[in-house]
Amino acid sequence: MLGLAWLWFAVLRPQSLGGPVMYLVVRGDSMEPTFHGGDLIVVDVSAEFGVGDVVAYRVPEGDLGAGHLVLHRIVGGDAGAGYLLRGDNNPSVDPWMPTSGDVAGRARFVLAGVGRLLVSLRQPAFVASLAAALAVAWLVSRRRPTRAQSALPVPVPVGT
Repeated sequence: MLGLAWLWFAVLRPQSLGGPVMYLVVRGDSMEPTFHGGDLIVVDVSAEFGVGDVVAYRVPEGDLGAGHLVLHRIVGGDAGAGYLLRGDNNPSVDPWMPTSGDVAGRARFVLAGVGRLLVSLRQPAFVASLAAALAVAWLVSRRRPTRAQSALPVPVPVGT
């Protein structure tokens, strides 16, 4: 168990906790057939990228969707002048040419469909249903006297 904890800490700990990876859920179909909507992608923060790598990069400030992460494949360019990127299912390259500083990391592996599950767990309807189920389980689990126990006469002390 300690080994698994160390593995998570060293390899799979998210950037938000000081780790080397980030997690993205695929939305849309621009990377099909490689990735599908609802897939969870583990993105490794790395400094070097090359043609053929699938990378996550941020949409530049001032553009529609600024700050959002896009997951596409590098099809040309370089770190200094900017990378040419395109979704595997897109006919043309992206309008942006991010440099290495704009790229958040390289896709390392995919957990097919897991992202869909994680997104649904965060929906208000699911949280409300879970809270209701826990409340019902708590109420049902409380011990109540049975009808036979509550019908027993209370003993009355007989005079001395």
